Amino acid sequence: MIIGPIGLTIFVIWYVISSIDNIIPSVAREIPGLVFISTLLVTAILGYLGNKFVVGRFFVDAIDRILERTPGIKHIYSPTKDVMSSFVGDKKKFSDPVWVKTNENPEIWRIGFLTQKEMADVDKHNFVAVYLPHSYAISGWVIITEEKNIKPVVGMTAATAMKFAVSGGVAGFHSDENIFKAPE
Repeated sequence: MIIGPIGLTIFVIWYVISSIDNIIPSVAREIPGLVFISTLLVTAILGYLGNKFVVGRFFVDAIDRILERTPGIKHIYSPTKDVMSSFVGDKKKFSDPVWVKTNENPEIWRIGFLTQKEMADVDKHNFVAVYLPHSYAISGWVIITEEKNIKPVVGMTAATAMKFAVSGGVAGFHSDENIFKAPE
């Protein structure tokens, strides 16, 4: 139980570093890791300049507008940008965890994230949109349900709620005592 997670973590880190390093193989052979470190530094500098200075913000916004309007590229760039901004940055979309009643009898509740507080624009009055993440996957589905079928999650941050949902309910709480363990 110790070697598996450690081994997988080391492999993923090695794979990412070597993949980025192999973008310029001649440099990677001479100085392993230089391309990776250079990529990190350039990314950090561009992010800093793009957020802290008016000129940097102007260039970032200009590139964003160009990519959003370029045929073909916009179909890759726009959804990728939307998904990434949902999880990181100033405009996180999954910040409102809720319990959603998905079945009446027997009563079944799932954890999700309120994404639209009203659906009146599409003629669904008193309805909301909730994103339900899948366990152990970077996917999920959106349901439209009546407002009465949701309750706010109390005592859990959005990050903890996402961890709970994605882990299949085995992570995210304060204690391992709450986790069911089968007898050996």
